[in-house]
Amino acid sequence: MPSYRLHYFPESGNSYKLALMLTLCGQTFEPVWTDFAGGVTRTAEWRRNVNEMGEIPVLEIDGVKVTQTAPILLQLADQYGRFGGETPEEKFALLRWLFWDNHKLTGYMATYRFMRTFVENGDPQVLKHFRRRLDDFLGILQQHVTANAFAIGDKPSVADISMMAYLHYPSDEHGYDFAASHPGIHAWLGRMAALPGWKSAYDLLPGQRMTHYAK
Repeated sequence: MPSYRLHYFPESGNSYKLALMLTLCGQTFEPVWTDFAGGVTRTAEWRRNVNEMGEIPVLEIDGVKVTQTAPILLQLADQYGRFGGETPEEKFALLRWLFWDNHKLTGYMATYRFMRTFVENGDPQVLKHFRRRLDDFLGILQQHVTANAFAIGDKPSVADISMMAYLHYPSDEHGYDFAASHPGIHAWLGRMAALPGWKSAYDLLPGQRMTHYAK
């Protein structure tokens, strides 16, 4: 079996996506906490030796470093035969929601949550703009998971793992009470949390936590 080392920080939803996928596939990994808040990933040394793109997470597979969460999820799904699509229609639907998540939902939620909670005195106008965009994207997801148990139908996929990652963090970080505002999303998050072996990010990813500024 391959050996895995995951470079991460606990607040990173993208790190959590890989940690959760490995865990749900019955795999273990060596956690490598990274001082993202301290600027480690922006150093020349990090970009030379760990990830030229300057991003977290980085997954080492038998010593080989691979990056970018979405293709890693797809590779793991193919390798372990879990959380992928089976028919051409399912595979297309999976990619459709995975790409939408990366461009829209995760892209905005990660930035909004970071500025809202982990940046002191985040720009209120920028936060207002991000919140308005997120309300739109969450409305799309709410409609879809109310009509469907999971992203591509009646079984979970890496698209669900990707979309739920940033939404599962505590409400005092992202500022949404999904049970009240988006009950369909709340129920879908519950279905994901009921998967055998599921754990939250803060249970899977140990290490020093970032300063929390949200009130």
